[in-house]
Amino acid sequence: MVCRVSATLAPSPVRRTPPSTAPRRRTRVLALPEARWALASTVAFLIAFPLDLAGASAWLYGPLYVVAYAAGGWEPALEGLRALREKSLDVDLLMIVAALGAAAIGQVLDGALLIVIFATSGALEALATARTADSVRGLLDLAPTTATRLSLDGTEETVPTDRLAVGDTVLVRPGERIGADGRVLDGESEADQATITGEPLPVPKAPGDEVFAGTLNGNGALRVRVERDPADSVIARIVGLVEEASRTKAPTQLFIEKVEQRYAVGVVVATLAVFGIPLTFGEDLTEALLRAMTFMIVASPCAVVLATMPPLLSAIANAGRHGVLVKSAVAMERLGEVDVAALDKTGTLTEGTPEVTAVRPLPGSGLDEDGLLALAAAAEHPSEHPLARTVVAAAGARGLRPAAAEEFVATPGRGVRATVEGAVVTVGRPGEHGARDGEVLDGDVTGGYLVGPQDSGGTTVLVARDGVAVGLLTLTDRVRHDASAAVAGLTAVTGTAPVLLTGDNPRTAARVAADTGITDVRAGLLPQDKVTAVRELQGGEGRKVLFVGDGVNDAPALAAAHSGVAMGRAGSDLALETADAVVVRDELVAIPAVVRLSRAARRLVVQNLVIAGVCIAVLVVWDLVGHLPLPLGVAGHEGSTVIVGLNGLRLLRESAWRRAVG
Repeated sequence: MVCRVSATLAPSPVRRTPPSTAPRRRTRVLALPEARWALASTVAFLIAFPLDLAGASAWLYGPLYVVAYAAGGWEPALEGLRALREKSLDVDLLMIVAALGAAAIGQVLDGALLIVIFATSGALEALATARTADSVRGLLDLAPTTATRLSLDGTEETVPTDRLAVGDTVLVRPGERIGADGRVLDGESEADQATITGEPLPVPKAPGDEVFAGTLNGNGALRVRVERDPADSVIARIVGLVEEASRTKAPTQLFIEKVEQRYAVGVVVATLAVFGIPLTFGEDLTEALLRAMTFMIVASPCAVVLATMPPLLSAIANAGRHGVLVKSAVAMERLGEVDVAALDKTGTLTEGTPEVTAVRPLPGSGLDEDGLLALAAAAEHPSEHPLARTVVAAAGARGLRPAAAEEFVATPGRGVRATVEGAVVTVGRPGEHGARDGEVLDGDVTGGYLVGPQDSGGTTVLVARDGVAVGLLTLTDRVRHDASAAVAGLTAVTGTAPVLLTGDNPRTAARVAADTGITDVRAGLLPQDKVTAVRELQGGEGRKVLFVGDGVNDAPALAAAHSGVAMGRAGSDLALETADAVVVRDELVAIPAVVRLSRAARRLVVQNLVIAGVCIAVLVVWDLVGHLPLPLGVAGHEGSTVIVGLNGLRLLRESAWRRAVG
């Protein structure tokens, strides 16, 4: 009898979807035929099992076992026969033969349970594949299907985005998604391109700036020249990278497939030999058949398979209780193999939302910190800009009640202006609206707001009243409270300091790296650059990289890495589906803990393989050399299975997680 056990756990359905992601379209479980057949098989088995144990008539539970066999086994049997026609012995067919063989010698319950396990495994694998496809479709929905193309004479034409060509000019109105990768010819606005670069704030766009398909335009109109074919856009390449990685099989999977084929042939040949050889020497037919069926049972790799699965599944369950959702046993095993970690910045090491970290009134302004913050919040209150909302929230946190603003004007890429208590107040970059900017001339402009000195790593805005600068506000994307501990933990568990990979600017990346203890920083990376960096880390010395990210832009790197972990609360759907594990509670310190837990599981796997191997060898030799009674063979086989199963369940204990946390 051949057993195959597989487990795939879907990510938690409870999550917050960022505004920039498309509405999710999830495949329903029962829409999959594999799930429907597995459910029918399981229900029939669960009804028949208690009737069988209670000693009811076989006419009551027998037909239910038949339904369990048929519902769960017809599809793998058909696939196995097709493979046999192609001169390949599929393990699915061997499983069906083993189940029927068990039934033939009276082990109907064992065969039915095998069918149920196998069918459920196939349904879970089909569901995981469907959910990944759902996420890729959702990513494609980010890109609009139509765009407004401008002709040479200025007339407008609505065309499908796949008909755009390099050199075309398109008009992007406020609030629309940009239809193609290109460069701004005319107009000023801001674009939310977190799905591409991971930057948490909208980026100002002016003539000469690059824009990406699928990103969301702000409140200004843009004329954009198409510079890439739609099929070669950044977002299309993200989809391609994820799909390519999904088609690539891990070395462990390739090894298992090779072993399955050889083992299937070996069991068939050995069973036929155990049956045929004694028969040719005059042994009774029933006796020879009983010996062969006993051999098939005791030679079953169920104990070997269970030697692997319980430790890994126990580790998955324990990690899940503590906020880390590992999607499969294979993923859990791979987590223990990593020897270097690479981390995204925005939404991973940081919270992904800015906060006011400094309020600095200028000399002679007559304002204290609360007065300056209240003045800025009054002018920003009508604005929908993320920085404006942050300023207003900071004022509210201090209990301040900003005055009413009149004549509010928001200028894309520059800031806001409003009349507050009779004075014209501006909040934004220096040099606009007549503001004096002598104190901050050493800064750069990013996001329409002044970025302060090079070592600040934050975003600084200038507040002016009646054309005179009165103060500065610094806004910073807050580093997670446990980021430093997580970096230290990953360094300890892998033996190598983590690497920071981010699409944000080098200054901000350097600040976050300094705050968390990271020394290797690579900033300004697009999604394909992150993939390149991951492959460089893996390729040079054959390292196995753990990548941690949260956005759509991180999905290709999550797929390319040996193991990928996504942050769950604000993570994009594609990142959550692509990653091997999801940190549901966004507790970074859980990541090194789950790596340690994986390594503990792998040690138990080795112990169980030794136990299972010894038991199978003893029973097989006994059956071949002596006379192993069928009940004793079943007891020995099932006993070894129970032993290795219980040994693996040790990782369910709370103490196992405490040891992993250290």
